[in-house]
Amino acid sequence: MKAVQYREIGKAPEVVTVPDPEAGPGQVVLEVAAAGVCHSDIAVMEWPAEVYGYGFPLTLGHEGVGKVAALGQGVTGLEVGEMVAVYGPQGCGSCAKCAEGKENYCLRAAELGINPPGLGAPGAMAEYMLIDNARHLVPLGDLDPVSAAPLTDAGLTPYHAIKKSLPKLVPGSTAVVIGTGGLGHMAIQILRATTAARVIALDVSKEKLELAAAVGAHETVLSDADATKAVRELTGGLGAEVVLDFVGVGPTVATAAGVVAVEGDLTVVGIGGGTVPVGFGTIPFDVSVSTPYWGSRGELIEVLDLARSGALTVHTETFGIDEAPLAYERLHAGQVRGRAVVLPRG
Repeated sequence: MKAVQYREIGKAPEVVTVPDPEAGPGQVVLEVAAAGVCHSDIAVMEWPAEVYGYGFPLTLGHEGVGKVAALGQGVTGLEVGEMVAVYGPQGCGSCAKCAEGKENYCLRAAELGINPPGLGAPGAMAEYMLIDNARHLVPLGDLDPVSAAPLTDAGLTPYHAIKKSLPKLVPGSTAVVIGTGGLGHMAIQILRATTAARVIALDVSKEKLELAAAVGAHETVLSDADATKAVRELTGGLGAEVVLDFVGVGPTVATAAGVVAVEGDLTVVGIGGGTVPVGFGTIPFDVSVSTPYWGSRGELIEVLDLARSGALTVHTETFGIDEAPLAYERLHAGQVRGRAVVLPRG
């Protein structure tokens, strides 16, 4: 089968031919229909040798959906031919967090060497994918695979981040979304579908701000040196009850800290390496700062249900598997509107 692999430090991903996987006891083989392309992949491929620890080759793709192609011995609850989505942040299945369905916060994953597909384990950017346990698959139903693949991360991650702040997103409140690309344009829709908050979107790209407005942002602000002042003016000087930074670099976290309201939630989702100084007088009183990671399996089910209701529309650009390296180039250059999706079978 064809697979998209990262094979050497500092090198672009390659399309290669590898053996088809076979399902062992308890395992499932998927025929992959669609795989999302994410900035997290680029971050991994930019790590220096002393930081990178996943081994080579690494088949990329942590957003995947597909059709059950084969079931290993003992697998129940699935049928060959069924369409499913892959729950990416896989854990041990038995610790206290996994028992709550929060495998994204598994307490033993590092100890046991458990990594998500595409982020350590073989990923979805291939014609077939091996799933270690059926619990990591969620029925897709009648959802379009191309639109559904990004929901497993670009939908799930902002949903998880927003859900914890729902008590503050009451009528009259404001939510600020910084970065309106793959995750950010989903966050805007989730906010509009689940809250009564006014949504202000920030980005450095006018094109992405147009997308933000198209998917429901009430206000759009260019993310430049004047962004903090602009948001403060839009909120009557009070700031926003919830600020979600999907970029996470120094300038954006500084903006986030500058626009959050007293008793607000400042949530840094982006992995750009920026930090928020926390201490008396550095941010408004009683602000909560968090760095959430992905989401629970139950939340993925909720995201898929939200999409099934028509509340979420994923803006995608599709690429064949041989075009996957180009998709990464365009994503790195900021030229993808919404989410890039690779179709391993055309």
